[in-house]
Amino acid sequence: DRAEPAAREEATRRFQVLGRAYAVLSDAERRAVYDEQGTVLEEEEGEEPRPERDWREHWRLLFKKITIKDIEDFEKSYKDSEEELDDVKAAYVDFEGDMDKIMESVLCVEYADEPRIRRIIQGAIDSGELPAYKAFVKESKQKMNARKRRAEKEAREAEKTREELGLGDGEDDLKALIQSRNKDRKQEMDDFLAQLEAKYGNNSKKGGKKTTAKKGKK
Repeated sequence: DRAEPAAREEATRRFQVLGRAYAVLSDAERRAVYDEQGTVLEEEEGEEPRPERDWREHWRLLFKKITIKDIEDFEKSYKDSEEELDDVKAAYVDFEGDMDKIMESVLCVEYADEPRIRRIIQGAIDSGELPAYKAFVKESKQKMNARKRRAEKEAREAEKTREELGLGDGEDDLKALIQSRNKDRKQEMDDFLAQLEAKYGNNSKKGGKKTTAKKGKK
């Protein structure tokens, strides 16, 4: 208002720019968006900045919506890739063979993937690429079973949550695909545990018989 008539238009424009800058910097959410992206969603011409903006809509303009297909496509491209192999080997070294921590840290890994992850690690150990950590090569059956029980409990809780939220309606094909894949993985895991039982279980049984025989002699 104090500007000369000839400079008033430019002064008004600058005042509006300052007003917009202040509106962004004085609002925690809007400032966070600016700090993260370096951008501010433009208002309609002549419209004052709206603090009540729908921020979900704003983020959708900045980022592509992630769909189930996007996640599945990433999982397909990641699994058995060089990137996954490097991640598995790095996790093995970082956690010194602790399978609990390895399974928790590698992307897209579920409990049923354990046989595949173990094969990757064992192959690298056999080739001399990785050291043979005792936590991995001598992992007890009790620890493996505890990991299986935790995974089954988490799966039950996830299913319960899915039902409570009403997820899956209208996605019967996807649901059937996931159930079929989980069934195949469960069978693979059961076969893997059966192989361990056959390999190590017989030795413990033989040892038990010897102990019983010694006790009998006494």
